[in-house]
Amino acid sequence: MPTLLRIDSSASGDNSKSRQLANEFVEKWLAKKPEGKVVSRDVTANPLPHFTGETLGALFTPEADRSPEQKAIAAIGDELIEELEAADIVIVSAPMYNFGIPSTLKAYFDYIARAGRTFEYTETGPVGLVNKDAYVFAASGSFLADTPADHQVPHIQTFLGFIGLNVKNTFVAGGQALGEPGEEAFNKAKANIAEAV
Repeated sequence: MPTLLRIDSSASGDNSKSRQLANEFVEKWLAKKPEGKVVSRDVTANPLPHFTGETLGALFTPEADRSPEQKAIAAIGDELIEELEAADIVIVSAPMYNFGIPSTLKAYFDYIARAGRTFEYTETGPVGLVNKDAYVFAASGSFLADTPADHQVPHIQTFLGFIGLNVKNTFVAGGQALGEPGEEAFNKAKANIAEAV
């Protein structure tokens, strides 16, 4: 049974354009793979604790030496990484907040980036260990894609590549605060999804 892991991060719920694009992809994917399973991880509805000194201390302490509190902290990342490893395909939907990604999505990225598990250090630099395909769905209030002000899509693509996810396609709906141009961008992104699945 193929498994799709979807990561949603918009605080706008069902009104989220990035989430709506992800919905479109999932609908088309299930139509082609009716036996498929979708696992949803909404990092806004169920936010993760942000990284602190205690978090890093727990992760850098050998497993056998961890206190009960440190074991509980490490278990958060363990669960997320196991969920990621069990998936066959990964999709990430994200809005742009103040030129970047939501802090809830950044927290998720922080927990799944683990040396020796999702990436490893080598003499030639870090190498990702999660060998799966991924798709990205992004929305923003204005048209900032491919400009120096876009710290949203490049951040997501860079991180996913860092842990070994192969970003097959990225669908961007810019201009969502601008009325008709935003509607056109959203509809174009939806049409591109239909062709890509």
